Amino acid sequence: MAGKIKKPRLVSWRRLSQGLALALFFFLFIKTDYTGSDRIEYAVNILFRLDPLLAACAMLAAKAIVALMLPALAVLVLTLLLGRFFCGWACPMGALLDLLRPLTKSRPGRTDSLYPHLPSLLLAFVLAGALFGLPVAGYLDPFSILVRGLALAVYPAFTHATTAFFTWTYQEAPAWINALSEPVYGALKATVLPLAQKYHALALLSATVLLAVFLLELTQRRFFCRNLCPLGGLLGLTARGGPFHGRGGNEDCGKCRACRSVCRMGAIDEDRRIAMERCILCLDCLDLCPRGIIAFRFGRPPVPAAPVSLSRRGLLAALAGGSLLPAFTAVRGMSKVPDPLLIRPPGALAEEAFLDRCVRCGECMKVCIGNALHPTFLEAGLAGMFSPTLIARLGYCEFNCTLCGQVCPTGAIRVLSLEDKHGWKIGHAFFDRDRCLPYAKGIPCMVCEEHCPTPEKAIRFRSVTVLDDQDRPVEVLQPYVVDSLCIGCGICENKCPLPDRPAVYVTAAGEARNPDSSLPTAWEGY
Repeated sequence: MAGKIKKPRLVSWRRLSQGLALALFFFLFIKTDYTGSDRIEYAVNILFRLDPLLAACAMLAAKAIVALMLPALAVLVLTLLLGRFFCGWACPMGALLDLLRPLTKSRPGRTDSLYPHLPSLLLAFVLAGALFGLPVAGYLDPFSILVRGLALAVYPAFTHATTAFFTWTYQEAPAWINALSEPVYGALKATVLPLAQKYHALALLSATVLLAVFLLELTQRRFFCRNLCPLGGLLGLTARGGPFHGRGGNEDCGKCRACRSVCRMGAIDEDRRIAMERCILCLDCLDLCPRGIIAFRFGRPPVPAAPVSLSRRGLLAALAGGSLLPAFTAVRGMSKVPDPLLIRPPGALAEEAFLDRCVRCGECMKVCIGNALHPTFLEAGLAGMFSPTLIARLGYCEFNCTLCGQVCPTGAIRVLSLEDKHGWKIGHAFFDRDRCLPYAKGIPCMVCEEHCPTPEKAIRFRSVTVLDDQDRPVEVLQPYVVDSLCIGCGICENKCPLPDRPAVYVTAAGEARNPDSSLPTAWEGY
């Protein structure tokens, strides 16, 4: 990155790198789906595992080394050596912000960042929170915001709109149009579209958060990166201590401030010094400097960088907030009687450890075959928002699927073998006898038993004689649940034919990850 290399060539390499990074991101995003096999061949979660912020938070929360997140060390080492290159050359969020710049171009205004120290303060808050039990990294991390918004809202909407369009052309358009449209639709199904349409709770909220990141570009270019991103704050602090520096202007510049006006991160001050903790090496200043004075090289900076004027009061407030807030607020929302409908994915850690490690990325929800996993709102408290829960009326846990553990980047959901998955209990089914047709009306119904996936059916029948709704005795088969066989997959609730509230429902009772939730085996004074 020396000044001797042709300037346009450097900028072209940066744009090419951003394009390749964005293409890789979308490739892995699309591959986070069921394609006919229970094994995912690609490391679809690698971008999360390269995220130093999520790695630091996961390890602080676990009070241990999380092996899955060790690749993030490579990013920190490279940042120390090369500066904050990741934000300008590899971050998919940054690449999208730059790509959509023509649509979000802000009016000329203040060159300096509006809140330059806020990323560092948020970093302190997030790290302290992770250490003391306030897991909020997933709300602010750019990868989590991007993937969650795409997986829960944008991608399902795109799938629905695309399918609706080609369905219309198939049914209404002339034959010659179908001759063209059907091969296109087939190619999309084979490459871009998922196996099945999915819908998710909190889709609008997830989309709103992502949209806000892009709309903030109307206020200031790279607003999120400059003023909010705690990952950028961490990378900036790392880059500041490295040997790679930018040489700004000097007395030969005169009144020229082209470098300062074009800097998308506000990294060049009035004296034309380049702050490496903010510089993302976009190289626009290098490209536009009319006298070729700007340069980047290894060694001591020719002009001392401006000191980091981080407010001690602000830093202490951020650390105190992350450390003390868990003690004063019910962030977990887990009282002595937790929400019985909060059903976590198979392989999930115990609730406290699960919330600590979960980064709210939405990967498990996107890959779920049965569309069973959805983000929570306040069911698990404020700190549990966007974490996955099973909503059986909307979907069910496929008996032969272990994909959610395979895509989890932090180990919040463990990878289960198929044998372990078959016996892993995430909840338990119960019958509402006031609604179940064989109990309430004497009408035969076997739907729940027919769909029960366990080899030995967890739902069985007893033949009894009851009175129907006209007081006539009829013999019907009434279903019941075998406690030792039910795994809580939710398919019985999902397939129950009642049009509104199902007659069979699943709760978290007896879940394998919680030994205190075991079902009673006999009357013991409950």
